[in-house]
Formats: sequence, structure tokens, C-alpha cells
Amino acid sequence: MLPARPIYDEEHRLFRDSVREFLARELQPHKAAWREAGMVPREFWLKAGAAGLLCPSLPEEHGGPGGDFRHHCVVDEELAYGGLAIGLSVHSDICMPYILKYGSAAQKRRWLPRLATGETVTAIAMSEPAAGSDLQGIRTTARRDGEDYLISGSKTFITNGIAADLIIVVAKTDPEAEGAKGTSLILVEADRPGFRRGRALKKIGQKASDTAELFFDDVRVPVDNRLGEENAGFVYLMQELPQERLVIAVAAAAAAQHAFDITRDYVRERRAFGRPVAAFQNTRFTLAEMATELAVGWAFVDQCIMRHLAGGLDAAGGAMAKLWLSEMQGRVVDRCLQLFGGYGYMDEYEIAHHFVDARVQRIYGGTSEIMKELIARFL
Repeated sequence: MLPARPIYDEEHRLFRDSVREFLARELQPHKAAWREAGMVPREFWLKAGAAGLLCPSLPEEHGGPGGDFRHHCVVDEELAYGGLAIGLSVHSDICMPYILKYGSAAQKRRWLPRLATGETVTAIAMSEPAAGSDLQGIRTTARRDGEDYLISGSKTFITNGIAADLIIVVAKTDPEAEGAKGTSLILVEADRPGFRRGRALKKIGQKASDTAELFFDDVRVPVDNRLGEENAGFVYLMQELPQERLVIAVAAAAAAQHAFDITRDYVRERRAFGRPVAAFQNTRFTLAEMATELAVGWAFVDQCIMRHLAGGLDAAGGAMAKLWLSEMQGRVVDRCLQLFGGYGYMDEYEIAHHFVDARVQRIYGGTSEIMKELIARFL
């Protein structure tokens, strides 16, 4: 099970109990069906909102529960330990803070309460066919036309792309600006003419998390839909990416812990050559190494959580957290699957889902290679 850690107080422990009970009741019985469907139903979003799982740090004045970042971590850990990757983190941990921090008073009044209840599902559209980790390659444009923008371009690999009612679009508002300069963040409602969703993308893992291509054909939105200042989008993205990368690290630790736990139980029961697989020295040494990696990972991620709470997690710290924890997750789930033997390759075994779900952790939010580049710049 997830280790007890001193960064959480009694309030967080009680919240964890409620989250765990909710997921056991509302998520666990449906995991196979939602993987098959490629997304979770809207009803689950509404129930999650009613239970306080969405946007848990959103202040009460904006319709939220009024918790802190650790409440987000509790939800992320329990979801990852529960073995189903879905888009709640993108909605709560990534999209909500952009509106809270950079949105106008009118934008906050209109959207934030609906994000907390699950009535409005959000996505953020950064990646493009020719621009993944490199945001300097953004080609989607937002051309000024009086008091409106006309948005044109395409996005891909967008989590919640099928379910989203509101999309934060990263677009070039100054096409003459070099690199990542001249970009803005613009809220686009999914019912606007000219916006359409492409196909739901078929992935090897995280199948219950809907992912889509999005297309914008002169989508007209008012200038009032812009988040913050014009051409300041890249600055806002850089300010928020440490949290995005930290929540990926948090989920990586919890998912790796679950993979380890189910593997430890399996090798105690599975027999080979007349004795439990756990009795072999190779198994014991492998478990010992993984347990040590997990202990180090939890210590590091907790340190990063506390730094973030104090406002001290910088770009390098977020990159380090994502790099180390996502790579650790990959190592652990691979070794766990090996201990399952042939059964680990069967889709009916949960370790197989952990294996394919873990792979993208080293890609989205910035690849491991990009994380190394970012860290190196601070050395």
C-alpha cells in the first residue's frame, strides 16, 4: 500500500480515506469497461466533483474545497495506485491553475465553479503534429480581427480532447516573433463554429484517458477569452510547468508502488521448481532493489512537494522530479513484469496495464531528453 509520510497531516489523511472509498465504489468496478470505451463517462466527472476530487485547492470563493496542493497529490496518488490513468490531473492540476492565476474576474466567475463540480471538463492544447516537447515550434495562430481572435491550426495528443467543454489553446498571436515568443493562451469553448475534434487516438496504454486531435478553422473567439496578457503565453507556461511535471512524478511513484505491491504478493503465491518464486535469491534481490528505489523516490518527491508548497520548486527541480521518477517507474514495472513471467504479458493481469501505461510518462510533459537539457542549463 502507499506509505504513510509526514508531509501529510490529519486533514489530508481523512481526505485520502474519502478518496480511496470513492474510487473503490465509483472507479474500480468499471476499469475494464472504461478501458474498452476509451474514456470515462461524464457521470463520473460529476460524481468526482461532488466528492471534492476535482480542483481540491481551488479557493472556496471560487466554488472549490479550499485545500492545498497536497490534496491534489492525494488524488493523483490514489488514482495511480488504483491502476487507471484518466484525465482528472490535466483538468485539476494543470488547467484550473491557469484560469485561477491568469484569468480575469469574469473568467473566474464563469468557469471555476463549473470546473470544481465537473460540469465543465477542460483540456490544454499545446502539442502539435510538428511541435511536441519543443513549444517553439507552435504553428497555430490567433489573428486579431477587431475585438476577436480568429484561431487556425491543429493540435494532437490532447488529453481530455474528446470530453473537453473548454480548451486552453496555445497559439501564436505575434507570428513575427521568434521561437516561443509571441504566444498567448486563449480559452476556446468546444461549441464554437470552426472547432472540431478529430479521431480519438488509439494508444498502447492509458486507454481510459481519452486523447484526440483538435482542429481550428478560423474559430472566432472574443479577445476577452485570452488568459492574461497578449504574447505572454510562453512565460505563463514556463511558470506552470514545474507543477505539471511534479504531478507526473507523484503519479509515477504511486503507480510504481502498486506494481511492486502486486508483484510481491504474486511471487509469494506463484511456485516454480517446487517452491515459491519469492524463495529464489534473484527474486529477493530484485524486490530489495526495487523497494530501495521506491524509498528514494518517495523521499525525493516529498521533498519536491514541500518545496512547491513553499514556492521554491523551480524549472530545474520540476524537471529533475519528472526525469527521475518517470524513469524509476519504467525500471520498476519492467522488472515486476519479468517476475510475473508469461502471465505478465497477458492483458488480464494488472501488471501488463502498468507496463504499457508507464511508457508515456517519459514522453508527455516533456521527454526525458528534454528534461536533461533543462537541468543542464542550470548547472
